[in-house]
Amino acid sequence: MVSYGPGLAAIWRQSAIIVAKVLKGVKAADLSVEQPTKFDLALNLGTAKSLELTIPPSVLLRADEVIE
Repeated sequence: MVSYGPGLAAIWRQSAIIVAKVLKGVKAADLSVEQPTKFDLALNLGTAKSLELTIPPSVLLRADEVIE
């Protein structure tokens, strides 16, 4: 019904940057640990309605993706 997690596009982009660094010869120990900075919120209204739940309008406005 609700999914909140890092944006997949950002993860793929950062993965490509890290792979490029490794291919250029940077040792794995020299790579910095990075965490995602952008998170996506997705709501499935069909599931919420089948569970007879009401999603507040303020949450709907903040959602990156709303599935009808």
